Amino acid sequence: MKLFAGNSNSGLSRDIANYLDTQLGSCDVRRFADQEIFVELKENVRGEDVFILQSTSYPANDNLMEMLIMIDAARRSSARRITAVLPYFGYARQDRKPGPRTPISAKLVANLIVEAGADRVLTLDLHATQIQGFFDIPTDNLFAIPEMSKDVKARYNTQSLMVVSPDVGGVVRARALASRVNTPLAIVDKRRDKPGESKVMNVIGDVTGHDCILVDDIIDSGGTLCNAAEALLDQGATSVAAYITHGVLSGEAVNRIGKSKLTELVITDSIAVTSAVEGAKNIRILSIAELLGEAIRRTALEQSVSSLFD
Repeated sequence: MKLFAGNSNSGLSRDIANYLDTQLGSCDVRRFADQEIFVELKENVRGEDVFILQSTSYPANDNLMEMLIMIDAARRSSARRITAVLPYFGYARQDRKPGPRTPISAKLVANLIVEAGADRVLTLDLHATQIQGFFDIPTDNLFAIPEMSKDVKARYNTQSLMVVSPDVGGVVRARALASRVNTPLAIVDKRRDKPGESKVMNVIGDVTGHDCILVDDIIDSGGTLCNAAEALLDQGATSVAAYITHGVLSGEAVNRIGKSKLTELVITDSIAVTSAVEGAKNIRILSIAELLGEAIRRTALEQSVSSLFD
């Protein structure tokens, strides 16, 4: 087994390699003067089971191209099997046509990964689970909920907790956490008039006297989460925290979270942690290195990955 990492999330890649008690493969990823990407694998991969670690986060297009070129380099070097490991799969929010003459970019990116030469994909908390069907190769979609539930049980009194979905579309994810920590479930009914802006319409469920935990897969601008926290507190919630898998946190999101009524925002390290996030007082990082590392180990040994969530 050989592990190679792009430049998107070197910290997580090193943690995964440490969990697997191995070293990241040596590779040279550099750019020409016009920003063309060049990749050279510095180790022999002929007949090897190769895993390429890369989150397609900001800058999304650069990181995506990096990964595609690394896959192509491994394929042309006679790797036996190539697994693209994407802790965060960019373009996942473009999984359908929201209007006329619009693309389904998630399918396009899936096609690019397959055509580049990947034999299978390993990713975490896809924005929509049906994206697995966009790939014509085996695709394992891991879930952060088991790791989140362990953290919640260790830090909260579950007797007063209530898990809340910030929108109707995230109910399945919220229900999964609620069942693991044995708490009731509430839903925030929101309306999104345009990307990055949302308005809370109603709270479905009685949150009075509960410590609420919002659960979602992605936080980008942070507006939805901050609005949901205010709505829950207005409805009688004692406190509001949030557990989010992918901390995109674009623009002024970190400042917005810092000024919000959220007691804590917990995000995983699926996306490289910025200095602004590290300096935020109410943002905490939950590592998913062991989860991804164990999934990689089981994939290499041809063992069950789904049993990780039993």
